[in-house]
Amino acid sequence: MSNSNHPQESDLPAKLAKPAWRALTQAGYIRLEQLTMLKETEVMKLHGMGPKALEQLRTALAERGQTFAD
Repeated sequence: MSNSNHPQESDLPAKLAKPAWRALTQAGYIRLEQLTMLKETEVMKLHGMGPKALEQLRTALAERGQTFAD
């Protein structure tokens, strides 16, 4: 099943669980820098997002010197 909606330019963590990855991409978030405009509580409201996925995103952002919005 080919899905052209999966953007090649995504830089979300490769180890991110599929439900969390789908939750982000279906909401239009394909780049880590887009998450800097969101609060952690907003990300957690996405269906399929859990504490482990949030921690992976937090770590990936920190590696770039970025964080979620306050």
